[in-house]
Amino acid sequence: MTLKDSLRAQAVAEGFAKVGICRPTDIPKAMDQLKRFVGENRHGQMGWMADRVGWRGDPSSLWPEARSIIMLAEPYTPEHDPLEILSQREAGAISVYAQNRDYHDLVKKRLKRLARWLIAQSDGAEVKVFVDTAPVMEKPLGQAAGLGWQGKHTNLLARDLGNWFFLGAIFTTVELEPDAPEEDHCGNCRACLDICPTDAFPAPYQLDARRCISYLTIEHKGPVDPDLRTGMGNHIYGCDDCLAVCPWNKFARDATEIRYAARQDLRAPDLAELAALDDRGFRERFSGSPIKRIGRDRFVRNVLYAIGNSASARLRPIAQGLTGDQDPAVADAARWASTCLEGAE
Repeated sequence: MTLKDSLRAQAVAEGFAKVGICRPTDIPKAMDQLKRFVGENRHGQMGWMADRVGWRGDPSSLWPEARSIIMLAEPYTPEHDPLEILSQREAGAISVYAQNRDYHDLVKKRLKRLARWLIAQSDGAEVKVFVDTAPVMEKPLGQAAGLGWQGKHTNLLARDLGNWFFLGAIFTTVELEPDAPEEDHCGNCRACLDICPTDAFPAPYQLDARRCISYLTIEHKGPVDPDLRTGMGNHIYGCDDCLAVCPWNKFARDATEIRYAARQDLRAPDLAELAALDDRGFRERFSGSPIKRIGRDRFVRNVLYAIGNSASARLRPIAQGLTGDQDPAVADAARWASTCLEGAE
C-alpha cells in the first residue's frame, strides 16, 4: 500500500468517515470571495474574519512549509428529526452538534492521533492540526479535497454523507497525491434557501451572517434587531433548518461517536427552566458543551426571544421577572418578550 492508502485506512480506523487530499494552493478563488464577504459587512461582529483575511484566504500563507492538506469528515448525524422541536413552542431548539460534548475536543484528539501516525510513517514529517479554531477555510478545502461540495446553503455536503459531519484538517510537509475536487450536485433544489426563517441567503451560495440564526444566537453580542426576533422562533443556540431539509441526507451515515448523541435534557429543554439559570447554574448545566462559551447572559437573551415567540401565557411571568436583569441585552429581551405575550392565553 502507498502512504496515502495507508493514511485512508488509518483515518477510518480513527473514526473518520471520509478523507481527501488537496494542496494549499487549491482554493484560488477563496481570497476574493472572502474579501467580498467581508467588504459587504456580511460577517457582522465576527471581526476575527476581517483581521486574518490573508491567512484565511491563502492556506500557503498560514504555513508556507505545508505541501499537503488532509481533510477529514466525521459524522454527527442525529437520531431524531431536528425540525420536530420547532413546533414545541415552550421548548428551546438547540443545534444538533451542541446537544452533547464539544466536538472541537473530540475531533482534535482523533486528528492528533492520526497526525502522530503520519509522523511515524514518514520519518519525522511536520504537521499542524486544525478544527474550526484557526484561520482555515475548511469548506473550500473540503471541496478541493473531494470530500463534498459547498451547497446553496454554503455548507459542505456529500453524496455519500449528506451534510451532518464535522471537518478537520491536517497540514503537513509530506507530499501526498491530491484528490480530484468534487463538483456541485445541488441541481435545481432550493429547499435550504426556502426554509430559512430570517432570509439569510441573499442568493444561492451566498450567506449574510447578520441574518443567520446560528450567528445571531452564538456570535452576535447585545440585542438582536427586533425585525429578526420573530423569525428566530424557539431557536436558542444555533440552527439546523437548512441542513435538515437537504435531500442528500438520505445518504447520511450514522455517527460512530456516542458522545455526539443528544443528551436527553437538551433535546427539548423547557424554556422556563433555562430562563431561570444564573451564571453558576448555566456553567454547571453546560459543562463540557460548546454552549458554555457564549455565557449565561447571551444564552438567556436567546431563551427570552424564544419565550416571546411562544404565545404562552405561562411564560409571561418568567419574562417579566427578568426585565430588571443586570445585563442590558437580557433586560431588553425580557421586556420584548413580555410585550409579545400580552393577551396570550
